[in-house]
Amino acid sequence: DAALTGRLLVASPDLLDPNFRRSVVLVLEHSADGALGVVLDTPLPTLRASEVVPEWTDWIREPDALFEGGPVQRDGAIAIGRLQHPCVDPLPWGVPVDHHLVRVDLTVDPAGVRGSLAELRVYVGYAGWSAGQLDAEVANGDWFVVDLEPGDPWRAGDEDLWRDVLDRQGGRLAVFARFPDDPSAN
Repeated sequence: DAALTGRLLVASPDLLDPNFRRSVVLVLEHSADGALGVVLDTPLPTLRASEVVPEWTDWIREPDALFEGGPVQRDGAIAIGRLQHPCVDPLPWGVPVDHHLVRVDLTVDPAGVRGSLAELRVYVGYAGWSAGQLDAEVANGDWFVVDLEPGDPWRAGDEDLWRDVLDRQGGRLAVFARFPDDPSAN
């Protein structure tokens, strides 16, 4: 079931794991075998993406930073890109996440993406779940599953992304957006 692919996972205020506390994760792949995603809102200001993948500089979205994608395989990179035109078919250089986003294969010649790729963001590491693990975490209330809006992946270093995504949901989720960072200090 690919139901979560292309959706956002928003950490509940009770999720205290430091890797995901108050994070927003874009699910890139979800199947019976497990899930893969990237944390959207944590830039690594000391690393420039254009220095790590200089051949992709023309597409790197400002700021020119690598982003903390998650705690798994921190020695590797995952890139997501925004397509110039909607597409749902596999591409020689990437796997569509939704009609406008694609997981980009950074090992291909970037000349092949001209005219197709509008912009790119590069993540160090990723968030990964084994078979059934993410489904169990969602059922347990660790994550709120919400729809992705086109600008969400491109909000760079935005500490307000978690609050903004919750707030725009309205109702009960909007109330969570106002939870203090440290409830004991309230």
